[in-house]
Amino acid sequence: MILISFLLLPAVLLGCSPAVNSSSLIPSSDGTPAYGDAFVTGSIGDARTLIPILASDSASGDICGLIFNGLVRYNPRLELEGDLAENWEVSEDHLTITFHLRKNVRWHDGVPFTAKDVEFTYQQLIAPAVKTPYSGDFERVELLQVVDDFTIRVKYKEPFVPGLASWGMGILPRHLLEGKDLNSTEFSRHPVGTGSYRFVRWKTGELIELEANPDYYEGKPYINRYLYRIIPDQATMFLELQGLGIDSTGLTPLQFNRQTETSFLKRQFQKFRYPSFGYTYLGFNLNDKRFSDLRVRRAITAAIDRQEIIQGILLGLGTELTGPFPTESWAYNHSVQPIVYDPALAKWLLAEAGWEDHDRDGWLDKEGIKFEFTIITNQGNDQRKMAAEIIQKRLAEIGISVKVQVIEWSSFISEFIDKRRFEAVLLGWSLSRDPDLYDIWHSSKTKEGEFNFLGYANSEVDELLIEGRRTFDQKERQRIYHRLHELIAKDAPVIFLYVPDALPVVHRRFHGVEVAPIGIGYNFIEWYVPQGEQRYTR
Repeated sequence: MILISFLLLPAVLLGCSPAVNSSSLIPSSDGTPAYGDAFVTGSIGDARTLIPILASDSASGDICGLIFNGLVRYNPRLELEGDLAENWEVSEDHLTITFHLRKNVRWHDGVPFTAKDVEFTYQQLIAPAVKTPYSGDFERVELLQVVDDFTIRVKYKEPFVPGLASWGMGILPRHLLEGKDLNSTEFSRHPVGTGSYRFVRWKTGELIELEANPDYYEGKPYINRYLYRIIPDQATMFLELQGLGIDSTGLTPLQFNRQTETSFLKRQFQKFRYPSFGYTYLGFNLNDKRFSDLRVRRAITAAIDRQEIIQGILLGLGTELTGPFPTESWAYNHSVQPIVYDPALAKWLLAEAGWEDHDRDGWLDKEGIKFEFTIITNQGNDQRKMAAEIIQKRLAEIGISVKVQVIEWSSFISEFIDKRRFEAVLLGWSLSRDPDLYDIWHSSKTKEGEFNFLGYANSEVDELLIEGRRTFDQKERQRIYHRLHELIAKDAPVIFLYVPDALPVVHRRFHGVEVAPIGIGYNFIEWYVPQGEQRYTR
């Protein structure tokens, strides 16, 4: 699943102080797993919807991942394993997958989960009226057949490599949604899933509360409640962390390197660092006449010192990249060289495109129009705001006037990104482990709610995206994606700025936290707090 990411993640829990055990300040020497307590995490942005096939942002994805299950999921070693599907077979011609579903799964309202729910979810994913960004994977299906209540047979029109992984999509309950408009249903704010946690309530802009599902097919999670607090400012988030108002969040580089080195925070929290599977970029609205000119896009790229951003803002906790894959991916083409920081080249390219300081006022103009535009980015991510300000400064040095506008997350997505109301955007992608990028870069994926909101189109890229989905041999697939990387880097529809390191922090009272290639949190149902260390009484 591909999710728009704000990397990542106001002022009292549930509008009141948490109920704290009197024993919570007494460390326990007993590491025995125990049920109870609450996990309180902080996010800079609220969810937009809790319907998984509509969830395109990371806040929505975080919550949907706890409420819903797919047929498959990635294990800690990044291998696909069964989730709602107990097992499956793939035909020799790679065209058919037969899923055998678990028989001990119930929806949170007690109704049994069956193959009819999978069929219903598929029908919604391919319905033209449903505003899902994930339809591309499921349009490749020729026939989905319900063999019996616990067997699904999926036949593809042609070999489709991401086919199996695509069934990690959260499955929806037919009995609650049949006949409803998924784009406007109240279910989006009162979801019922099969997952490890059940929905309790959602206070817009403040809190989403979940509770452990006692009937979860893998067993009830140890942590009784999951509280997702919306705290739009990273400085306020850090104050909440210091005051133990939250148990976990993503740290900024400054917080990770310096501000968490106090004895109190080191005693209370455990920090983690690993490469995130995504990147941050400056993207252009390619329907804008100025940015449809490749010379202009390459000039702006040459005018930005990406190492200045990585060292100055990320404090070195990130890496430079040149294309649309994370540097950790086997699809990343390390032979592609970046456009180096070269203001003189930038000015020359802009002059070639007709942008010069004709009226001698210090700003470039063309046909009497000043070169000025606005970069929008989301509220609560200080790194992006500071990166935009550095870009603003560097472009002013070559005669381009830039404004920076910071917008609240939900409005940012629904009113500006989805509706293409922007000139340039500073944003990030969090990507699937499979390198299929069809939904982001294919020229057909430009409808409202879809991911190619920049309007990028390249016929050879389109062909490679399709070819990459049909090719099972990884070496051949790598060749395809290396070429795709070259083409997108050459076209420069975005400026690939950096891959940030993931810097999560978790309170030390939580046991069972393990780092794996997939990160942390994959085994959240196994996290626990020993009885003597629990803070929340319900």
